[in-house]
Amino acid sequence: MFKTRITEMLGIEYPIIQGGMMWVSCPELAAAVSNAGGLGILISAGCASGEELREDIRKTKSLTAKPFGVNLNLFPSIRPIPNDELLEVIVEEGVPVVETSGIRSPEEFVAPLKKGNVKIIHKCAGVRYAQTAERVGADAVSVVGVENGGATGMLDITTFVLVPATVNALSIPVIAGGGIADARGFVAALALGAEGVVIGTRFMATHESPLHPNFKDWLLRANETDTMLIMRSIRNTHRVLKNQTSEKVLELEQRKATLEELLSVLSGEQVEKVLMEGDLEVGIAPCGQVIGLVNEIVSTKEVIDGIVAGAKEILQRLTGVLTPQ
Repeated sequence: MFKTRITEMLGIEYPIIQGGMMWVSCPELAAAVSNAGGLGILISAGCASGEELREDIRKTKSLTAKPFGVNLNLFPSIRPIPNDELLEVIVEEGVPVVETSGIRSPEEFVAPLKKGNVKIIHKCAGVRYAQTAERVGADAVSVVGVENGGATGMLDITTFVLVPATVNALSIPVIAGGGIADARGFVAALALGAEGVVIGTRFMATHESPLHPNFKDWLLRANETDTMLIMRSIRNTHRVLKNQTSEKVLELEQRKATLEELLSVLSGEQVEKVLMEGDLEVGIAPCGQVIGLVNEIVSTKEVIDGIVAGAKEILQRLTGVLTPQ
């Protein structure tokens, strides 16, 4: 059941992909998603060298025999990311899938990844960006609506509009992201023409997620109105949880603060303290609006099993809605 071009392409049981999330997408989480039938994704941007990524890849291999992928970050970064070195390790280690994400095309990585028999999924937030990804050789695209946690792009298009518009414009498979946490979102995405879903926020609130207990508790207290958009002034819009730091960032943007002033409160070290040390006010915290649908910490397998079982029930109910002509 739920056989799509994505499940066939990636060799996975269910078309459910765990998005690459800085500090969150660790070997334990990625392996758990893959073991449950989806596709786990490791984050590479936090690795200072290819050898650090190699260690994470090999640890993930020790935890699962099933396919998993690695995210290559194409966003601007204060600290240079050694993507060329990371790419070499991905190919050398035989990782079957790469998720690229960022504000530029993955074109520079297509040839070496194709040579290494690596499938490329490019994550973006607009039809024209998805078309570019297809043109330069991506095997599939993930498109994320403005509901998405973290980077949302500059277009502010909802998932319900963005997904079918992208499906209409492309011939390669489309994966839907933004606002998906359960069976209802999964079935809706398939109805819109997507051949899979990418989920981030829901997987943050799992036992395998490495986030600090204080942060997980915050996720459970939050609802769909507790996020906000910041960083639009530097054309890198992100959806984050509301806290003192995010409100400060918005205040700085409204008074047209310099990039240096903004960076003083946007450092990765401060984000890491929020996520990994549970100091909830010291930095920004990426999170999607779908957090309003998350009310318990469960295992990754329970998340995926719940989506699959719930989707079957929904499809049976919808079949019953149809009446003979």
